[in-house]
Amino acid sequence: MKVINVQVDGLESAVANGFYDWLSEHDADVVCVQNLKAKEYQLSDAVLYPDNFNAYFFDAEPDNYGGVAILTKGMPKAIMTGLAFEACDRYGRYIQADFDQVSIGSVLFPIEDEHNTLDDKLAFQNAFIEHLKKTKRKRREFIFAGFYGVAHKSVDIADWKAAQNTPGFLPEEQAFMDQITGPLEFVDAFREANFGENQFTWWPDEESARRNLKGWRLDYQICTSELRQFVVEAKVIRDKIWGQHGATIIEYEID
Repeated sequence: MKVINVQVDGLESAVANGFYDWLSEHDADVVCVQNLKAKEYQLSDAVLYPDNFNAYFFDAEPDNYGGVAILTKGMPKAIMTGLAFEACDRYGRYIQADFDQVSIGSVLFPIEDEHNTLDDKLAFQNAFIEHLKKTKRKRREFIFAGFYGVAHKSVDIADWKAAQNTPGFLPEEQAFMDQITGPLEFVDAFREANFGENQFTWWPDEESARRNLKGWRLDYQICTSELRQFVVEAKVIRDKIWGQHGATIIEYEID
């Protein structure tokens, strides 16, 4: 199973710029998309009905903001939206597809903007930790793929020394990721197969992206520990940049 996650900064414009054609070149089984910047009813048929995929959407309440989608080649057993707390559900931050062997969620964490403060972001992180604790009691495997807005370790950011007091690399945010991959025993699937430096998924501008400079790895696939052994390959795809983001693609040896 090949899973792609990407923060597109507007799905309609991404599709107009060839997003769906690009997906067909990479042969993904599941695609987790974040920051649609449109409600489902506002999307054109070309966006709603991609070739070779079933598409499912979860809207944010504010206009031109947030929203997530999940595209699946196979028919999922079920689709779930939201995580039952307002900071997630009001802004369309989570959608999940359930399959026989695994559940895959598309998640969009907040950043500081017109709707959210840094405190809101940190509160969301805490609420997500509580959700992960609940999933550990379920007898199935999970992949939570999407934009986390945090560079976990110094290798995940180009200039970590200069960013130590910058949101996205604050000590409490690193501690959030440490808790996920430590006591909670979830796995950063990307780092199971790719230990390289300069594996960034976000850049401040096009020139930085082209040269792979000044980047941050802000996008992850966090999976349950049992899936660790099934991670085959992981890479950031930079042949096309969506907004300021590259896509993460991870292949799992599962059906």
